[in-house]
Amino acid sequence: MEKFRATKDRLGFEIGVGQISTFSTTTMHPGQRLPLVVSPTQPPESLAEFSLSHNSQIAAWLVEHGAVLFRGYNVRGTIDFDEFARSISDDRLKYIYRSTPRTLVANNLLTASEYPPSQEIPLHTENSYQSEWPRKVAFYCSVPATSGGETPLADMKRVSAVIGEETLGEFEARKVQYVRHYHPYIDVPWSIVFQTDDKEAVADYCDRHAIDHEWLDAETLRTAHVCQGAIVHPQTKVRTFFNQAHLFHYSSLGPEASREMIDVFGRDRLPRNAFYGDGGDFGSETLERIRSAFRSESVEFQWQAGDVLLLDNMQVAHGRRSFIGKREVFAVLLERYQHMTAQ
Repeated sequence: MEKFRATKDRLGFEIGVGQISTFSTTTMHPGQRLPLVVSPTQPPESLAEFSLSHNSQIAAWLVEHGAVLFRGYNVRGTIDFDEFARSISDDRLKYIYRSTPRTLVANNLLTASEYPPSQEIPLHTENSYQSEWPRKVAFYCSVPATSGGETPLADMKRVSAVIGEETLGEFEARKVQYVRHYHPYIDVPWSIVFQTDDKEAVADYCDRHAIDHEWLDAETLRTAHVCQGAIVHPQTKVRTFFNQAHLFHYSSLGPEASREMIDVFGRDRLPRNAFYGDGGDFGSETLERIRSAFRSESVEFQWQAGDVLLLDNMQVAHGRRSFIGKREVFAVLLERYQHMTAQ
């Protein structure tokens, strides 16, 4: 057991007299608050046990840094990761109304997005295209890529400052509308997105979540959902850009692929697109400003086997670089947060 004295560390936690520290902390990138790296200084206890005995400290780290990377804790598989996730929160979200292909492992523990290794996943905040999302996201790497596969992170406070107050205010006021057409054999099928083959169950889900929906033919579903453009963090009270307009807009595919999609489907039936909540276009200059802000404020790290990353999803965006070789990363979505004024 640790014995405590009156002095405190910089986060306000008391430090034991003469104790041998069981962990060390460091920031990975000079001048950046994220990620904070936490490592054991003795033969490590399990990460779940460490989390349970340092729960308040981890919560404080997450508020201060937005991202905490636990490295060296001998997490040996998804069972260990699942135990860690439970030590953080019992509130675990199901991944419904999906935007990416993932495989369910157990207990709402999922693989990370299963895009081809040659593709990058742009920086984004998890489920911010919905009106409810996880406060926290945890990732676990069992097998790092042979080459590449880094996870970029971005501090949304810094991203929002680069985007600028005028653009941030416009997104806050006008919100974002996500329009999806679920065509056979393209993108993620509606049965996977809604996790059901029952069209009545889809309609019920859409009605309960204020998602406009229409079957254009026997196989083609159209949905439109207006959600928030910006949020205020419940603890830090910082207002930030919080949506996926830059991902859902068809221009995210690049010029050539965008033209091909328009040629195949037409502008009014693209698999994914995004507008302001009132239906207005963002404009190419606005979208480039957003994407440039994410690029300029990103930092990244290379995974090591056994790493666990815990994110404050309302402070930090994440993505994925392209990679070579096998790469196994798992994720769990924790602590539901509902934006009551999104609609």
